[in-house]
Amino acid sequence: MPDFSPRLRPTGRVAILVSRYNELITSRLLEGAVACCLKAGLGREDLDVIWVPGAFELPVVAGAAAATGRYRCLVALGTVIRGDTPHFEYVAGEAARGLSEVALRHGVPVGFGVLTVDTMQQAVDRAGGSAGNKGEEAAAAALQAADVIAQIRGTDAQA
Repeated sequence: MPDFSPRLRPTGRVAILVSRYNELITSRLLEGAVACCLKAGLGREDLDVIWVPGAFELPVVAGAAAATGRYRCLVALGTVIRGDTPHFEYVAGEAARGLSEVALRHGVPVGFGVLTVDTMQQAVDRAGGSAGNKGEEAAAAALQAADVIAQIRGTDAQA
């Protein structure tokens, strides 16, 4: 019986979309995502870093990137920190919904590296601090999903 298990390996070109809002945090998430891709065997020339204004803009830019057909997977990185208004729920929810929609519409895995936290300290902890680096985790998830899709489609050169 076939066993399609995800592996962390080169899958093809990767787009890493990064929010400029809260760039102190997102730049650390980016470092983690790039490190993961390099560890998987991708070269820097296989990575496109695409900056967007904020987390809310991630889905539309991800959709444009996915529509090109150039990328085997996308990694979306952002940080939404809860404030005193409901703005947090709208931005975080729409970013998640939109990125999921992009993945399903285009059949391209989207690693979800959008932090949704209550405080700046929680963001620091998740961007290379005491809670690891969620950018690295999002990249790993996207690469592994792309690998499984390649295996299912029979386009896996290293099966």
